[in-house]
Amino acid sequence: MTNPDFAGREYPATEPYSVGREKIREFADAVGASHPAHHDLVAARGLGYPDLVAPPTFAVVVAQRAEQQYVADPEAGIDFSRVVHADETFTYDRPIVAGDEIAAVLHVDSVTQRAGISMVTTRCELFAAADEGAPGEHVATVTSSLVVRGEDS
Repeated sequence: MTNPDFAGREYPATEPYSVGREKIREFADAVGASHPAHHDLVAARGLGYPDLVAPPTFAVVVAQRAEQQYVADPEAGIDFSRVVHADETFTYDRPIVAGDEIAAVLHVDSVTQRAGISMVTTRCELFAAADEGAPGEHVATVTSSLVVRGEDS
C-alpha cells in the first residue's frame, strides 16, 4: 500500500532537461498538435517567440522525470503496474521553447487511502535553470492525480 507518510515531501530539483527543437516537433506530432509554432522556426519567431514553442502538454516530459524520484522510492510503496492516471493540469507563467533548460521540483501534496486504493496528488514546479542548475524563473506547474489500486481492487 502507498505510504501516507510521503504527503508533504519535497524532492530536490532535477538535473535540467534540455528542450530541443526535434523533441518539440516529435512531441507535437505524437499528440496531433499541428500549429506551425511547434514545427516551423520562422512561424514561431513571426509570433514573437525566440524559438519553437512546445505544446502545452510537453511539460509532462519534464514532470514525469521528477515524479520518477517518488515512484521509484521503495519506501513510497507504489506499484506502478497498479497506477491509473486520474487527472493532470498545467498552469503556465510562460511557454516552454526550444533552448530552455528546465529543472523540476517535485512535491507530494497528498496521499489519501480509501476502500483499498490510494489517491496521490503530486505537483511539479518547473523552472528555467539558472547558474549551476539552480532553479531560476518559474515556468509552469504540473499537478497530477494518480490512483494506486490495492491488491484486492
